Amino acid sequence: MNDKKQKAFQFVDEHRDEMVSLWKEVVSMESGPHEKAGINLVAAHFKKILEAEGASSRMVEFEKAGSMLIAEIDKNPARPGVIFMGHMDTACPAGAIIERPFTIKDGKAYGPGVLDMKGGIVSALYAIKALNAAGYDSRSIKVLLAGDEEVLHAHSTAPDIFIEEARGYAAAFNVETGFVDDGIVVGRKGVARIMMEVKGVAAHAGNDPENGRSAILEMAHKIIAVQNLTDWEKGISFNVGVMQGGTTSTAVPDYAKIYIDVRYKDPDDLPEIIKQIEGVAEKIYIAGTTASVVFMDGIKPMKTTEGVKQLFEIVKKAYEENGFGTPYAKSVGGGSDSAYTVLAGVPTVCAMGVKGGRNHSPEEYAIVESLFERAKLMVACVLKLDSN
Repeated sequence: MNDKKQKAFQFVDEHRDEMVSLWKEVVSMESGPHEKAGINLVAAHFKKILEAEGASSRMVEFEKAGSMLIAEIDKNPARPGVIFMGHMDTACPAGAIIERPFTIKDGKAYGPGVLDMKGGIVSALYAIKALNAAGYDSRSIKVLLAGDEEVLHAHSTAPDIFIEEARGYAAAFNVETGFVDDGIVVGRKGVARIMMEVKGVAAHAGNDPENGRSAILEMAHKIIAVQNLTDWEKGISFNVGVMQGGTTSTAVPDYAKIYIDVRYKDPDDLPEIIKQIEGVAEKIYIAGTTASVVFMDGIKPMKTTEGVKQLFEIVKKAYEENGFGTPYAKSVGGGSDSAYTVLAGVPTVCAMGVKGGRNHSPEEYAIVESLFERAKLMVACVLKLDSN
């Protein structure tokens, strides 16, 4: 083991209790998807920690979303730097910390956002601290933490900021939820959220039904048409997850609305996806009804580029050389901000955060030992970049 890695690993081992303490502290700061004040509190806490490590930092504020934290430790601007990235918001509703406070039992930590993804951010911060303690000075280190990933950046320009801030960097490590089977994510589907509305003509269901034009009946035809757009060979799936309409069973409904979730692999497929849904809206089954489509928000796919594959091989070597197991390259259906660093031309690996399961649920848990292991893994990966 080289001297820098040994010193960095020792730093992590000597600060295990401190890492758990920070983990508990930030999990206890509620930062659900609509809790701007809580997200900003978490951001301010991480900003203070990074500035103590010599980082220059700034917050990008948004009117209706949590702030984005950008911090950089400028070590060697002559060489392309490395990025640690993630998000500070959770998918947990307000009050979740009261119902299930941070708890450790049988080697697992529980609490809102403990896995997705406050544990991963703590691991990344201590990887940075450990590299600093070991005298690492080969590359600049940048931290990019978004405040509204769980709502797909509906009210911010975070995607554009990720792309702009990442350009020219050598590698990015996204500390999203880690997998217990040692899968490292090299590809993710994109997500598109689309709303379709149908307007019909209201009428009394008993006295005047023939003069009504049912928006729900029209929408029923359209739901089937949307679902039938799914193309498994291309990896494109359509899901009508919410349907709303009508006011009472005694009236022919004059309004209906659906929310559609689309998952897709190639960023270039999105215009055609939207065109297909617009085509469904344009086809009228019940005369006298009309339909419209609104693209709400989304997140681009993370493409598995050659650079991504090469970075995975570096991660794999670091993993195996340090006895962390044997990782494998994994592609998943859920989106993440890794899409944007890849679009910026930066090799990126995702799911480098703490390992666990059941995220986005009351049973969310993280394996405590992985908090320290993943900090060491990120240290080893950064050092291996220089020797590769």
